[in-house]
Amino acid sequence: MISDFIIIDKNSKTPLYSQIYKEIRSAVESGNLKENEKLPSVRKLCSDLGVSKTTVETAYNALCVDGYIINLPQKGYYVEKGLYVGNKVDLQKPKAQEIKKTYKYDFSGKGIDSSITSLREWRKYIRDILNRDYLLTTYSENQGEEELRKALSKYAFTTRGVITDENRIVIGSGSQTLIYILCGLLGLNKTVAIERNSFPQAEQVFRDFKYNIEYTDSDGKGMTVESLRRIKPDIIMINPNYNSVFGTKVPAARKIEISNYAEKENAVIIEDDYNGELRYKTHPTPCLQSYSPNNTVYIGSFSKILLPSVRISYMSLPDRLIKAYESVKDNYNQTTSKTEQLALAGYITEGKLEKHLRKSRRYYKTKSEIMKNALKLYFPKFIFNETSMYFEIEADSKKLRNSDIKVMRTSTQNKLRLNFSGIKAELIEQGIKEIYEKLQK
Repeated sequence: MISDFIIIDKNSKTPLYSQIYKEIRSAVESGNLKENEKLPSVRKLCSDLGVSKTTVETAYNALCVDGYIINLPQKGYYVEKGLYVGNKVDLQKPKAQEIKKTYKYDFSGKGIDSSITSLREWRKYIRDILNRDYLLTTYSENQGEEELRKALSKYAFTTRGVITDENRIVIGSGSQTLIYILCGLLGLNKTVAIERNSFPQAEQVFRDFKYNIEYTDSDGKGMTVESLRRIKPDIIMINPNYNSVFGTKVPAARKIEISNYAEKENAVIIEDDYNGELRYKTHPTPCLQSYSPNNTVYIGSFSKILLPSVRISYMSLPDRLIKAYESVKDNYNQTTSKTEQLALAGYITEGKLEKHLRKSRRYYKTKSEIMKNALKLYFPKFIFNETSMYFEIEADSKKLRNSDIKVMRTSTQNKLRLNFSGIKAELIEQGIKEIYEKLQK
């Protein structure tokens, strides 16, 4: 309603009719009021603003005289046609650089292949929640819906060996959101040990909290304990499924080494178990948290397993952080849709996610083989990240600019990451060939 953006000050020395005049004129000139748009009647605007009929009539008459509006008998007041609008933004035609480009070969990993999605099944669970009015008329629990937290505690133990319960689980819309909460619990002036190029989103949060970020040394088994002794971190962040230097997962022996070091030095481990349950080429191994449940914050998500648009992540807090969280949790609003939380709870409890996971493993195993075989023809040297579903090669990404090929963003220009999660299987081989041809120019 127009009265919502007309702001008047009854204590001002400026006449009220003049204030109304200026507010409406400004709305017309900025394009917020379009030509031929009808204004409220004199009586309606009087009531909304709490002013006299004479005040509104005087403002409308002045606008008519100056050509901003027109009074049509028996119809009312309308914004005049053909006005020059100096600051108007054309919302119908975006600028050329703002037009979203489509790519023939999308190796960016920003989506998942529609062949693997279970949209029909997911909609069924969403509809079920939407039909329960009593669930939708209240806010979500700050920590996340208890029904989902209970389902996740069983799911995380079954698939990854996570030792937790619903009281230790916190729900959020993405891992980065949860890490913000976590850093608030951990406090200021911390030193974080992390592998280089392993989790840029987490690094941004650490910078926001003014943490000192130190990069660990790595070997074929992951971050080395020797480098942890050198850094002496308060926090250790690790992805046990992928070593950013060698492309290998962290073996059980190294997990135990890191866990023992953290317990001895009282350091907190943040385990980013991104898609840890989605292993399809190698046998899943227990998460690091199962070796050190009292010292590890476990973080899991569903963006690649279920749907990227379902922004639900969860973290399991160790006992040492539970009291700190309990004291502040009421100050954090839940950032994840209550409807989607409850739908996911049912989806997990009724075994649908486990079934979908088995199907996904088979499908992604096939796609990874297609991509590996295609790369061998043109790029025999590559690193494979199984759970993040990408291959990394050494190449100049600048040569792919302005092409119909989209790749993953990386912090280093001479590394090219090609994700196969979203591209159709039948396009992979030709896409790799075109990448090779463009890089040769």
